[in-house]
Amino acid sequence: MKFTFDPVPFHHTHSLLEFPKVAADLGFEWLQMTPHPDFIPFFTHPKADDALVSEFGQACKDAGVGVASILPVQRWSSPDENLREASVRNWKRAIQIAVDLGVEQMNTEFSGRPERAEESEAAFYRSMEELVPIIEREGIHVAIDPHPDDFVEKGLDAWRVIRGVNSPNLGFVYVAAHSFHMEDPMDQILDQVGDRLRVVHIADTLDHHLSGGLRYITNPPGSAARVHQHLRIGDGDVDWDAFFAELNRNGFLDREDSVMVTSVFAESENNVETTRYQLEQMRSRTEAARG
Repeated sequence: MKFTFDPVPFHHTHSLLEFPKVAADLGFEWLQMTPHPDFIPFFTHPKADDALVSEFGQACKDAGVGVASILPVQRWSSPDENLREASVRNWKRAIQIAVDLGVEQMNTEFSGRPERAEESEAAFYRSMEELVPIIEREGIHVAIDPHPDDFVEKGLDAWRVIRGVNSPNLGFVYVAAHSFHMEDPMDQILDQVGDRLRVVHIADTLDHHLSGGLRYITNPPGSAARVHQHLRIGDGDVDWDAFFAELNRNGFLDREDSVMVTSVFAESENNVETTRYQLEQMRSRTEAARG
């Protein structure tokens, strides 16, 4: 398994080409590239040309760090056909960047709209018809996260949508911080997903269902807003002993291609301390779960 660094908490203090050294200095051998304005920004065409991709690859080699995964977020499930078509173009370039960097794992979100779920699902499958042949040809694996405020948020429903693509090159991302939005118990999700669980994001969150649904109050009443956090392990309501035990039962902890990413976004002012803490927790809890 690859213990992996997500540089988002360092976006405000470091440049793209500095991320590999930051990862190495914090004790990581692997890096996950999430949306960044100089690389693959949210929802728009990748901004890295071949020269910058080559520079980034060299920076990784110099730091002794590999890229475990690349995470584009594009509107490939948008009911707006213009946006969907643009997202497919953007995905093609993102896949090429992954190939050029020697990265075989990508992970992402469904990126549709919950109020237009049927149209979003139809748009997703349209995009898959064009992209899956490229993904399979290039030997890329794409894992997908049912993100809060997407057309599919529940864990088992998300797996059914992924399974329906009928490609072994698509799998599942389990984001611990989304646990209470996925609603289905973790063991049930992992029983269905099996070894197509490829990426896990490690961050805590508070259970918004508690206190009769009044733990968070949004105005106006009945707002459709989703609330979750990406906190340090132990600062929320995720049962981490059970979480790591389920990963161990699934076999995730012992697969060479598994990617476990620290994903704390709430403490950028303490980014070094928090990231070191997360890595220590990930390692120690993994060893404890293995017994």
